[in-house]
Amino acid sequence: MGRLFDSLLSVRPVCDICDLDLQAVDSGDGPAVFVMFIVGLAVVGLAFWLEVAFAPPYWLHMLIWPPLIVVGSIALLRLFKATQIALQFRNKAGEGGLNTFDPRD
Repeated sequence: MGRLFDSLLSVRPVCDICDLDLQAVDSGDGPAVFVMFIVGLAVVGLAFWLEVAFAPPYWLHMLIWPPLIVVGSIALLRLFKATQIALQFRNKAGEGGLNTFDPRD
């Protein structure tokens, strides 16, 4: 199996093993929307619970939540981008409904 990501969140242009054009399966903003809703709901819920249960000072909130938001968003974004690319490949989906994959697949 080849590597999907070139760096933290950028997808490789071509698969190392099968030469599949990964630029054709660009995930766009789809995964980011789901990640924002999931991470946002989790962080707001946890921050509300922490505030009601313990009433910590505001500086503690500023110390806890930004790193959790960044790490959670990056981790989920990689997972959701990979999932969306895999689903596009499996269903032979392309931009505008066009089949952009090799018909031999």
